[in-house]
Formats: sequence, C-alpha cells, structure tokens
Amino acid sequence: MFYPRDARELESQVAELIDGVENLAPRFGHPKALIVPHAGYIYSGAVAARAYDELSAARGAVKRVVLLGPVHRVPVRGLALPGAEAFDTPLGRVPVDAEAVRMLAAFRQVTVSAEAHAQEHSLEVQLPFLQKMLGEFTLVPLAVGDAKTQEVREVIERLWGGAQTLFVLSTDLSHYHPYDEARAIDRETLSRIAGFGTDINHEEACGATPLNGFLAAAKARGLSIRLLGACNSGDTAGGKDRVVGYAAFALYEGERVSLEDAGEALLGIAREAIGHGLGVRAQAPRSDSAPWLTRPGATFVTLQLEGKLRGCIGSLTATRGLGEDVAWNAHSAALRDPRFAPLSAAEWTRCALEVSVLSPAKPLWFADEAQLLAQIRAGEDGVILGHEGKRATFLPQVWESLPDKRDFLLELVRKAGLPADTRLARCKLWRYRVIKWKQPAPH
Repeated sequence: MFYPRDARELESQVAELIDGVENLAPRFGHPKALIVPHAGYIYSGAVAARAYDELSAARGAVKRVVLLGPVHRVPVRGLALPGAEAFDTPLGRVPVDAEAVRMLAAFRQVTVSAEAHAQEHSLEVQLPFLQKMLGEFTLVPLAVGDAKTQEVREVIERLWGGAQTLFVLSTDLSHYHPYDEARAIDRETLSRIAGFGTDINHEEACGATPLNGFLAAAKARGLSIRLLGACNSGDTAGGKDRVVGYAAFALYEGERVSLEDAGEALLGIAREAIGHGLGVRAQAPRSDSAPWLTRPGATFVTLQLEGKLRGCIGSLTATRGLGEDVAWNAHSAALRDPRFAPLSAAEWTRCALEVSVLSPAKPLWFADEAQLLAQIRAGEDGVILGHEGKRATFLPQVWESLPDKRDFLLELVRKAGLPADTRLARCKLWRYRVIKWKQPAPH
C-alpha cells in the first residue's frame, strides 16, 4: 500500500529518492536521530529521503536502529514490541534486536502486541530507506500508543547507546486541513520541534507521543537539531483542499568537528603515512584518534612537486574509516601511483600535500549532451564518468586547468581510456563535491 512490492522496483524508487537530494556536502559523521514522515512514498518519500541522505557516513557504523512511531489501527497502552524475531520487506529481512528486547523487559510501559504491529505502516515504511543506507542492522520496533512523555523518555534513555545506535522518530504533521491553514499550523509545530518543545499534540503531529519523549531526552543530552525539509501532500501528489504535512529533521550528539580541526588531523595522518612508508618515521599513523575518524569516508590524497602532479590516489566510495582511508591513499599516492616512480625521501621534503574529502556521488540524469552540460557546475563539481566497463574521475580542482565544461568532459573520456569519439550522451556520469586542505611545499 505504501511502496512497491517488487524488490527491484522498490530498490530503484528508494535509490531515486536518495539520489534526488541536492546535498553534496561531505560528511564527518552521522546523526544520532532522525525525524521522518511515514506516508506513501509518492507523498512523503522525497522529504524522508532528505533525512536518510544524512546517513551516508553511517553504513557499517550504525548497528542498531530504535524505531518509534504511533499506532494508527490498534490502540495500545504504552510502547509495544511486536513479539516477532524479524521484519521482512521486499529488500530482505531485518532482525529484531533480542538484547534490546531483554533490556526492556523490566519496563512496565513496554508491552507486546502483534496486533498493533500487524497493519501498522508508520514503522514499516521506514525500513527500505534504512536497508538502503545502512545495509545490515538490528531493529527495536516500538509502536507507541497511550504513554506519558516520561515513560517514553525512560525507554529511550535505556536504549541510548553510543554512535552504533540510531533513533528514528516516525511522524507526520497536521492532517486534512486546507493547504494554507495546514502550512500555518505546521510552521508553528516545526518551530516548537526545533526548540525541543515537549507539548506537541496529536492534532499537530500524529507521532506526538514518541516525539515528545525523544525531544525531552535530546534536550537533556544537549543534542543539536536541524530542519532538513518540509512540505505537505498538496506540494507532492495530492489536492490542496485536505492535506497532510511532512517534515524531516536530523539531531546530532556531541561537538561537531570544525573544518580547521579536521584538516589539521587529516593532513597530519597523511604526512605520517607517507613518512612511515618512506622509512623516515618509525611509527605508523594513528588513524582512529577521534570517533569521527573511524566513520566511513572517501578521500583523495594529492602530491605536487614543483607545481606538477607527483601522485594522486583516492577512493570514490566510503568503504573504510575516514582516517584509515587517508592513510592508505597517502601511502599509495607516494609509492603506488602507476603513473610515477615511487617517491623518494628527498622528493618528499619538497612536495606539497593536499587531502580532499568527498561527498557521496549523485547520478546525473540527462537526455542529451546539452542537458548534461547545463547540470554540471564548473569549478564546484567533481565528476565520475563511466562507459563500457571503464571509469575515471576528475576532482573539482581540475577545473583550474580545464575551465570549459566540454573540454573537461572530453579529457575525462580520454583519462578513462575510451575512444575520443565517445558520445557523452551514452556515458553514465555522477557528480560530487569535496572539502580540501593543502600543505604547501617547504621553502
């Protein structure tokens, strides 16, 4: 009823929604919690995707998802577990976290109700997004009925955990008001959510009960909150006479690393990795000295000698911890770039060093070359080009020497080892952004 039954169609739809999020900023971590809507994907999927896109650095880091949503069909007292061992979607099976279930056994407000879960969509519609972004994880599914804010908060506090635990709060906003009236009501509700208000009612948000409990815990723990997007069904796939409101928020725990501190740390790891590889440093680099360095990240490391490229190796997808990825790519840029002889210790003392952190790549959809060129942002986009099993990328820094869009892409075709007459309209392209830091060569 809420998403396609066919696995391929569902996977394609979720991927299209995530790829449609215009957020190309590299991430240094992931949220502690998301607030997401739960209507059919044609109505609220694009708003939900804005929240789930924030999990691009969470794959492999988040192991458990605590999912709370309201009951719509079967009333319950308290917070209901399903009494099941797993949830199935067309994308596969998600196991219920048995340890978390045992942890909640002592709470009188936690019950078991298979009936409350059997037809409840507010939790289940979130699972394909979570499967897409996280891969494997365990689930704590709580269908929340009649419960006090403090009762919900107690359960949340018990399950809080570390960075491996993610909370997802499932709620829509106002229901069935005319378009303009709904926008005014939702605007006020969004302001109160952003202010960690705990007096939201069910006319303003159907998931008010779990939402109030989580916001109480989040405020006490000093989380920060960011509104990612909001609209209503009149903006997506419905009429404007009776609309339902949707919003997406992300909440973050702890101090977020500054760009200056991140650059200093990543350049330091790269220097240490190269020095260790050259034998001028005894110790291997510490690539896990801060939690954000252990979260998945994709990086490139570039060496320049006397203004000319001397090595550049990187990762297009986040498969290692950020610090480990920098260390690996720095060592490889110095000693394993197939275009150059291994760097010598004497050359290293005269090299400039640059570290780039990449955002997740988003596909470009186009019907012809003109449409492709119109979408690319010169000077900002890194571009990946693929065709007939071959692939290559240019970092955004390459725009400095190839400022014309068509020249940039044709040179990328050449780099990929494709014939010069390859039609761009037949290629697959993705774009990304980078944050970069550079250490100049010693004088």
